[in-house]
Amino acid sequence: MEVETLAHSSFVSVQSVYSRFRSQPSVVFKKPPIVSLAPRVYGSRLRLLSPGNRRGRFLWKCVGRSENWVEGSESESLLASVSSLDEEEGEEATETEVKRNGLENRSIWDQIKEIVIFTGPATGLWLCGPLMSLIDTAVIGQCSSIELAALGPGTVLCDYISYVFMFLSVATSNMVATSLARVDKSEVQHQISILLFVGFSCGITMFIFTKFFGSWALTAFTGSKNAEIVSAANTYVQIRGFAWPAVLVGWVAQSASLGMKDSWGPLKALAVASVVNGVGDILLCSYLGYGIAGAAWATMASQVIAGWMMIEALNKKGYNAFAFSVPTPKELLSIVWLAAPVFVTMMSKVAFYVLLVYFSTSMGTHSLAAHQVMLQTYGMCSVCGEPLSQTAQSFMPELMYGVRGSLKQARMLLKSLVIIGSIVGLVLGIFGTSVPWLFPNIFTPDQKVIQEMHKVLLPFFMGLTVTSINHSLEGTLMAGRDLKFLSFSMIGCFLLGSLILVFASSRGYGFSWCWFALAAFQWARFFSAIQRLLSRDGILYSEDLRRQKIEQLEAA
Repeated sequence: MEVETLAHSSFVSVQSVYSRFRSQPSVVFKKPPIVSLAPRVYGSRLRLLSPGNRRGRFLWKCVGRSENWVEGSESESLLASVSSLDEEEGEEATETEVKRNGLENRSIWDQIKEIVIFTGPATGLWLCGPLMSLIDTAVIGQCSSIELAALGPGTVLCDYISYVFMFLSVATSNMVATSLARVDKSEVQHQISILLFVGFSCGITMFIFTKFFGSWALTAFTGSKNAEIVSAANTYVQIRGFAWPAVLVGWVAQSASLGMKDSWGPLKALAVASVVNGVGDILLCSYLGYGIAGAAWATMASQVIAGWMMIEALNKKGYNAFAFSVPTPKELLSIVWLAAPVFVTMMSKVAFYVLLVYFSTSMGTHSLAAHQVMLQTYGMCSVCGEPLSQTAQSFMPELMYGVRGSLKQARMLLKSLVIIGSIVGLVLGIFGTSVPWLFPNIFTPDQKVIQEMHKVLLPFFMGLTVTSINHSLEGTLMAGRDLKFLSFSMIGCFLLGSLILVFASSRGYGFSWCWFALAAFQWARFFSAIQRLLSRDGILYSEDLRRQKIEQLEAA
């Protein structure tokens, strides 16, 4: 929220000062209003002025800076009102200070409780997407090992590539939240309309690419020797390509709702979509025998339904989600400035996972099928930590740059997030490893595929345990707008993982080393992020850097 300080206001009435006690932005009047005292409300825990120095500072702001219009009896009246206010409110100001100190000294367990309550509904949002892919994997695995292997390159073009467009979600959340802070509904509508247009345009572009270049991309990815895999994967990709516009428009609508602190609307949409996908997979694949094509149709239909429900949820809030606006060059540049580092970060992640599938493809059908099962399980588990990133992006900016900003509080919040991330990571590591180890027949009856799955359980566990902590750390870096470092760090981690993959492949170390490379990639991200955040010159310790960021945000 942008707050205009008293020192820079041309006039601040007594009423506007009271409104600051209610956490409302100050009001700057172009013409002198009638000075009046508003009803006393002490809902805010922010202490504006201490009892010891309140009088002098308040009089200087309200009278000294506004003497050009307050004259004679009006000035005396105002001085009397302020003096009366100062005498009557001394005890309440002290009480307000105590409340704020209580906020700063909250126990870490209270913070953890708040985080858990906040992230609960959001977890479902992140689970639905991987759940759809996991359902496809489980159903197709019961039908054909070749089609199960084909899901690997197929999901690369349908799911992994979609993460490239995560910049739409970040830009939407950031721009909508900024507009809401200004209490400007028309600006919120305009930002949503612009981003909906960008999302729809990107969706049409991906549909055209899939239609005309999908087969070529799959052949280049899997190799001409895997003709059966290419054919099955192309069928899957062509059908799911119809959903690209709905997917990206739905992402924008979902992020807009989250920016408005509404997670239940998107959660309902994705819950319905998951049910449609599951029922469709079972009906079309298991009973009607459509195989991988049936799975593609079920997933495509569920994504279209989810996109439509996201739009309807946004419409119910009083916004028109069907109104698209073409952005001006300046608006497009602002989106690019915000999204470019996020784009580089996501591209590095996507490129590494694509390399994993590529090297698995070169090791044979059974290794590729096993990799598909393990990667979908990994994705299903790892997204449980995504709400921690959302929590950091929602709460950290206020603590870093807000009126009640406190870097000490920000560090305490990070500590809470890391504790939760460690617990969640350990639980997910145990659960995620146990399922393919103890119940592999859920995914496939092929014993050769199961043997390949069991080879990677150790690096699978090593990589999964740290992912939730990484979400907390990288979410904090994004909240602090340390995006340049985050993007360069991700490029470095990508290069490290790629070197391990190339080295292992050239020495013929086998399929398990692909997953050791993934574990190294995740732990490199952890050490890079934690070193940055604990640095004395970093965003959680440097007051000079904090002031610089505040100035940049005010200028923007």
